[in-house]
Amino acid sequence: MSADDLGHLLVVLLGFAAAAALAGWTRAGERVFVPVTAGLLACTALVAAVPSSVEVDGRPLTALLVLLAGVLGVAGGGPVTARVFALVDREDTGSSLDRAGAVLRGGAWIGALERAAIYATLVASWPEGLAVVLALKGLGRYPELKAEGEGTAERFIIGTFASVLWAAACAAVVVLVR
Repeated sequence: MSADDLGHLLVVLLGFAAAAALAGWTRAGERVFVPVTAGLLACTALVAAVPSSVEVDGRPLTALLVLLAGVLGVAGGGPVTARVFALVDREDTGSSLDRAGAVLRGGAWIGALERAAIYATLVASWPEGLAVVLALKGLGRYPELKAEGEGTAERFIIGTFASVLWAAACAAVVVLVR
């Protein structure tokens, strides 16, 4: 396979992964499409990392690669984080997660914006932006985390780590191609 073919394969895999990530937001697709999305991201990273050269010819294809990886980073992180919470809470009745969600309102929107900012800073080769994003999020949530107990801080940390790691993995695909 030529370097150009690998670049095209990369874009196709990212397209399928982004579509699966969007389907992961549905109740029916949550259990199926999150593992599919993670598997497609892993395959994409493997295609980007293993060969000595992957060529993404032209500005339109490069822009499409960056756009698809960004959509995957933002859209795929929500369902992935929800699945991580489901794994963490499988022994629990789910009530503590609901209580933490009630305290930490707007988590889905904040998480999506956080993933977009992290993806953008890493793709732009400004890793210091990670510190800025995480500091803003931590300072913004500090009053709620301080006032509430019973797992809220732990859920904040778990959700943040899952979200950040997902966005960083999506950015890594773009960085590997560069």
